[in-house]
Amino acid sequence: MKNNILAGACIAIGLTLAGLFIYLGINKFANKDRAVSVKGLSTREVEADYAVWPLSYAWSGNDLPALYTQLETVTARVKKHLLSLGFEESDFRQGSVSVSNNWDGYYGTRPEFKYTLSTSLIVSTDKVQLVVASQGKESSLLKEGIIVTTEKWNLDYQYNGLPELKPSMIEEATQNARAVAQKFADDAQCSLGSIRRASQGQFSIESDNYQPWVKHVRVVTTVDYFLE
Repeated sequence: MKNNILAGACIAIGLTLAGLFIYLGINKFANKDRAVSVKGLSTREVEADYAVWPLSYAWSGNDLPALYTQLETVTARVKKHLLSLGFEESDFRQGSVSVSNNWDGYYGTRPEFKYTLSTSLIVSTDKVQLVVASQGKESSLLKEGIIVTTEKWNLDYQYNGLPELKPSMIEEATQNARAVAQKFADDAQCSLGSIRRASQGQFSIESDNYQPWVKHVRVVTTVDYFLE
């Protein structure tokens, strides 16, 4: 008799547990698509830590060997100007020299000078603010007949600190995403569950329109949360 009672109790408990497991399984299956997808944004404003500043200039004449010597003199004068502003010799890199024959294929009155030599002195430095402050200070060179030009799109301000910046920005973007998801869950009268899926967007670095040495760093993360 006792054995029958015990067996019946075991069967009842088994059926109860089976029913509970089935209920939980059905409930999980029913709610597996109850999720919310949100985006989290993180931005930083940083200053460039490196600058590449090419200064282009040219010199004309009729005697090519003598003209090359004159161009070297001009280069030395440009370097002297930059040194006076606070740059160092190690910041300079000489560009290649190109030769133009002004008489080649020319019809009508020939130009005064047959040859023009063009080159550039490239300043590559971490003295970013010195590069910024040096723009437009070529008056001393102009007085000597030396015209130095810098194309706006060739003046390159760079930011190389992104690897150190990434962890904190990803953390902030993820926290912002969770805050948005929590607000959604509260409004829907649900509980916010675990992360279902997460993806990190691409980091972007854009220059300020008016201060190109100022960089705007941005990242967006997309996170899916379960709703319970």
